[in-house]
Amino acid sequence: MATLPSSRAVVPQHKVEAARRRWWSRTLFLILAVAVATTAFAVILICALPRSDSLNFSSFSSYAAVRDVPAAMPLPAPLPPPPAPPPSSALVTPRRGPARSRTSASPAVSPPPAVLTEFKQTAARNSTSEGGAVKAKRSAGSSRPSQLERPLWSLPPDEALAYAKSEIERAPLVTDDPDLHAPLFRNVSVFKRSYELMEQILKVYVYRDGERPIFHTPPLKGIYASEGWFMKLMEENKQFAARDPNKAHLFYLPYSSRRLQEALYVPDSHNMRPLALFLNDYVNMIATKYPYWNRTHGSDHFLVACHDWGPYITTAHHELGQNAIKVLCNADASEGIFIHGKDVSLPETSIRVPKRPLKYLGGKPISQRSILAFFAGQMHGRVRPILLKYWGGKDDDMKIYGPLPIRVSRVMSYIHHMKTSKFCICPMGFEVNSPRIVEAIYYECVPVIIADNFVPPFDEVLDWSSFSVIVAEKDIPDLKNILQSISLRRYISMQTNVKRLQKHFHWHTKAVKYDLFHMILHSIWFNRLNQIH
Repeated sequence: MATLPSSRAVVPQHKVEAARRRWWSRTLFLILAVAVATTAFAVILICALPRSDSLNFSSFSSYAAVRDVPAAMPLPAPLPPPPAPPPSSALVTPRRGPARSRTSASPAVSPPPAVLTEFKQTAARNSTSEGGAVKAKRSAGSSRPSQLERPLWSLPPDEALAYAKSEIERAPLVTDDPDLHAPLFRNVSVFKRSYELMEQILKVYVYRDGERPIFHTPPLKGIYASEGWFMKLMEENKQFAARDPNKAHLFYLPYSSRRLQEALYVPDSHNMRPLALFLNDYVNMIATKYPYWNRTHGSDHFLVACHDWGPYITTAHHELGQNAIKVLCNADASEGIFIHGKDVSLPETSIRVPKRPLKYLGGKPISQRSILAFFAGQMHGRVRPILLKYWGGKDDDMKIYGPLPIRVSRVMSYIHHMKTSKFCICPMGFEVNSPRIVEAIYYECVPVIIADNFVPPFDEVLDWSSFSVIVAEKDIPDLKNILQSISLRRYISMQTNVKRLQKHFHWHTKAVKYDLFHMILHSIWFNRLNQIH
């Protein structure tokens, strides 16, 4: 009996496999879509939750008061930054509500005397002020952040300075830093935190206006070289340079007092008025051409001048003399021109070989320093004749001369005298400053400063009593007794500190961390912060 054919069609095997693959593809796609949607929902939910480790501020006027966090607490961890941010930018996090107070877990660090006294006063005023000021504390229910974390470089200049000031007030305690010798500083913790914030925040706009040689032509040799080396390194610097002046925290007037004197002073005229009027006209031009001077009346502008006449050249322009930061070698606090706490005392460095600014560094060990005290120089000013009167040729331990006699220099040079002396006498000349202070540091000789009313370089951060002797002019007759009263143990400590201090007074053809260029720039930054109220 024949078998009837089946009425059901047979499906080819390859079509069955294709159908299975389509089913699995659709199933996997659905699973992936559900996973993506779930992840997105979770991210949105997490972002909406409160974050307790962020800072709280909404305005410049109140920001200095809201950083009520432990002294040693680091800044919040950074989110991915916008395109091309500075590599080491710290972050700050704005919020709507006031921040919850915390109790500091680490010891507080006292600011240096008479320098950061305004910090706590400002914070106290801001924390209690009304009318738009953000409170330092917030209720537990208002913890939701309003904005993403922001890198420091993105803050407006005024807010960045206020943030820096509040951070310095709460500087974490520094106990052992291999790069900083604590005995040299009034407060090494404050200095280190301020320096770190300078590196993260500070931008300086250098005016391109002004014709050579008075502007943009740095003198790199001689006793006025400090202003030239700073100008050279500032104009070459990229880390602190502000291309956009609207983002600058400071503005540099790149003129040379030495070049101005060479260009305009009539020899033997004793008339500095033309120089002062020239600088007055330049500032007026800057104030007319740009909005930045008038915005602060010059308080965020600075100049650097090492000539003895540097202070007097600024007197024709009231705002330049009273508001701008003057970085001066002639830092005489008694004349009413140099304003201690606002202006900066500039070290006077005598550079003999510009290509090798660090030539002749170093000195003899203590055991080979056979001379108690040494000075040789011209009889300028009121102090040096008195010094020579009491000690010139009067005592074998006190090598005090006018110009170094040829018969003496043939046996031992001026530099060799400093390298083999325990103390190097640094009396004022016509003005209070003297290049011998830095020379003594270079040759590892403890400087003895005799200049009433002189503000030593970087006095806002350095403790000069740890590495120098300051003698009043009236005590010159008792100079030897003063020096001999210093114990050997104390002298060894001071001379060791001088050697550790050296690197802060070195010029380098390319600026190095904590060198003289950075120390000058830091003092400008530090004093600018002290002017913020």
